Amino acid sequence: MYFEIYKDVRGNFRWHFKASNGKIIADSAEGYTSEQNALNGINIIKENAPGAKVFRSNY
Repeated sequence: MYFEIYKDVRGNFRWHFKASNGKIIADSAEGYTSEQNALNGINIIKENAPGAKVFRSNY
């Protein structure tokens, strides 16, 4: 699995988190004005996601 940073049509930086087969698992959901800000977003996910809990909505 890996993160991919790219520029959107407005020139903002975004990221995808991809499976080893290249399919997108998650995305940034917002554009960042700099590549460093996008990297900061990735680092937040990497640091905080290992202990993430799963909540179920009423379905």
